[in-house]
Amino acid sequence: MIHKNVALVLGGGGAAGNAWLIGVIAGLAEAGIDMTEAADLVIGTSSGATAAAHMRSGIPPAELFASILSEPVRPVGQNRQEPPSLSMGTVFERMRAIGAAATSAADLRCAMGAFGLESDATLGPAAAEQRRALVASRLPRQQWPDRPMIVVAVDAHTGELAAFDRDSGVDLVDAVTAGTAMPGLAPTHSINGARYINGGVRSTENADLAVGYANVVVLSPFGGRSGTLPAGQFEGLRKFPGADLASQVEALCKQGSHVEVITPDADSRAAMGTNQMDLATRIPAARAGFAQGKQEATRVTFL
Repeated sequence: MIHKNVALVLGGGGAAGNAWLIGVIAGLAEAGIDMTEAADLVIGTSSGATAAAHMRSGIPPAELFASILSEPVRPVGQNRQEPPSLSMGTVFERMRAIGAAATSAADLRCAMGAFGLESDATLGPAAAEQRRALVASRLPRQQWPDRPMIVVAVDAHTGELAAFDRDSGVDLVDAVTAGTAMPGLAPTHSINGARYINGGVRSTENADLAVGYANVVVLSPFGGRSGTLPAGQFEGLRKFPGADLASQVEALCKQGSHVEVITPDADSRAAMGTNQMDLATRIPAARAGFAQGKQEATRVTFL
């Protein structure tokens, strides 16, 4: 039953995808569609969780956009001021193997959780606190916003969905740290005795969590990228039926939602490149997202 108005879904997409999301939101606002005001619910997955926290911070979209443009540009290879991680090549190779062996979505989530738990020993005991501090430093505020927001994570032991919100009894910093913890690239994150990994392991967008909303706007950095990303990169690992965006959108529509999906256009894809973890892509991706957001505004005039 439809009972709420607007849900905004922010999908995963690494450093480049995060910047593109903010750019699109700022471009929409420039064109008169301020999603920070219009969205009754914001759902954030992976780097989309960080974008959601920024969106719900009360900072105007133009200022969020300007903050990305003012970031220092780091040359390729000098990006990581972060806790240790396995090499990307090693991680993506392992993810491809997990995807190939998985027999179901649940099996995939459990196997990715096991990989994350196994990687913790390699990354070392200090990595988790270092990463939590890094995540905290990137959030404009440490408290949950007053307006509804969901951060998606996956229980590393059981593979079950964790949809954290202000009523979960979990600090926002911990929710975002858990929801952005990609196995191998970041340690699992412990909350109340359970360990969690990146929500993108369940679905790049988790748009199905917007059920019950009359209007759903999905911003998906990876939604149109299945043919152009290196195989196995990130949350594009492998999508079982129900975990892919198309089937989630179809299910929402069948239940009465009006859904608009915005994915990177040609200019945005070029700006984002093929390594979405490269911080050097952030400014170009944000600029391209801003231009695209202004153009896409006519698609969300139903708001």
